[in-house]
Amino acid sequence: MEGGFGFPFGGDPEELMRNLQEFAARQAESVQEAQREQFATLTLNTAVELTGAALGRIDAAGGPDEQAIALRDAMRVLFPEAVALVSAARQGFMRET
Repeated sequence: MEGGFGFPFGGDPEELMRNLQEFAARQAESVQEAQREQFATLTLNTAVELTGAALGRIDAAGGPDEQAIALRDAMRVLFPEAVALVSAARQGFMRET
């Protein structure tokens, strides 16, 4: 079955080419979006696992005041690292404009 201009499948070959290019562009965008989401999810999971592991290693000995100080000191180090990972994950979830 031949269409106009002797081109199989019918229709205008230039229109067919435009449609194929548009389809390819949409597919590429879908792949990029899936990759961004995967990166974001992995980054969030890493932030949670690293923070949990670090907090699990804290030996908060002494009375309540000493334990509170030890935990506060640990969070002073851990919090900026966790925020950096969450920020990277957030950027992964945001669509490029």
